Amino acid sequence: MTTASTAQFRTMDSTALQNADRRHLLHPHQNRLRPDRQVMVRGEGSSVWDANGAEYLDMVSGGNWVVAVGHARTELIEAATAQVGTLEYFSCWREYSNEPAVRLATRLAELSPNDLNTVFFTGGGSDGSETAIKIARRYHFERGEPDRTWIIGRQFGYHGCTYATAAVSGMDDMHYGFGPAMPHVAKVSAPMLYRREMYGDQDPTDFLIRELEEKINEIGPNRIAAMIGEPVMGGGGVVIAPDDYWPRVRELLSKYGILLIADEVITAFGRLGAWFASASYDPDIIITAKGLTSGYAPLGAVLMRDEIGEVMANGEQMFFHGQTYYGHPLACALGLANLELMEKENLLDNASRIGGWFKEGLTPARNLPIVGELRIKGAMVGIELVTDRATTEPMPFDRMLAIIDDLRNTHRVLARDYGPTLVVGPPLVLRQEQAAHTSTAIVDVLTRASRS
Repeated sequence: MTTASTAQFRTMDSTALQNADRRHLLHPHQNRLRPDRQVMVRGEGSSVWDANGAEYLDMVSGGNWVVAVGHARTELIEAATAQVGTLEYFSCWREYSNEPAVRLATRLAELSPNDLNTVFFTGGGSDGSETAIKIARRYHFERGEPDRTWIIGRQFGYHGCTYATAAVSGMDDMHYGFGPAMPHVAKVSAPMLYRREMYGDQDPTDFLIRELEEKINEIGPNRIAAMIGEPVMGGGGVVIAPDDYWPRVRELLSKYGILLIADEVITAFGRLGAWFASASYDPDIIITAKGLTSGYAPLGAVLMRDEIGEVMANGEQMFFHGQTYYGHPLACALGLANLELMEKENLLDNASRIGGWFKEGLTPARNLPIVGELRIKGAMVGIELVTDRATTEPMPFDRMLAIIDDLRNTHRVLARDYGPTLVVGPPLVLRQEQAAHTSTAIVDVLTRASRS
């Protein structure tokens, strides 16, 4: 085994950092088709710099929808410094707590819709989804319905990479090589309006609601604990449901006593122009993470109805769930400062402005032969790419990667590929000229790709 001193690591150049990365790091979602490494070393606002000193527009908010308030915000640096100097860690287990956790839970209860006033802190989105699934099952158990163990997910939904959350996610690749997935999971179709052939001449929402009710009756209504879904599907490629979809899902689930879990890991805290995008359709549980601290510390929060919280707190046996860093005081202090900054700078409204800028700037892309559909809601942009608009044949993976690389290398714009969809999700502090640069870059790259 080779070792290096601390001084050597501090003086690593870009090549040395990349080599050390390949040697020592196994990356989340690592793919053998992407052997290159790009090591980021600094950020400011909506920009980041790599180890070679190259500046990029961060149109993916730190890589995966996280950095809502932008990089290197003085307000959050000061909040972190103050908390570390006061109380760096104390548990939230059993009777113990810490001040930032209490204050942040109170603030989230103030912001949450309806009676979702009970908060359980997690370390991020995946374990938030895992927590919500366990809470839903335990809730029914405590109320005398132990057979309610089934969870309904959706095709192309993404809820995390843990054992349970991978099972309820609708992406088959997530199960490759890991053995049997968690049982008692069913999937229904996602509202993929672009690929309308599945609906025939039917109204899409009518089709989806009928399919959902058929699935409920197939399993048995008294065996289902909850349905989980994102207000707008992020990992599925910015899939936007019809306006009447979620209210009708809510009505149907209520008819059968099934809980509705809103996965707002991406959409909460301003991404769609509101604190919570699911507020209008009254979920029972909301999962959050990402924008809660803008990535300045790992933190998630599961919000639940008071009735559900009371059942969890007062069951026959303890709610035996939690990890060491849940309710971490530093993370919670950063969450408080982050939410205060978002409110002070009115970033929720800016998300709507960002969507307007991209709708205007990306207009020339709509008629390009490789653009199947352009989907924009708030500060979420999805451009579904095809090789044939007549058949909606999706863009192959290698061509998607070439487009992403072209954006990065030619225009210094960082975007993501989600299947055949080019995705943009910038920090909510994005300026209009940065949105214009990004739109121009995307139109240029897609125009040239259309000719090849």
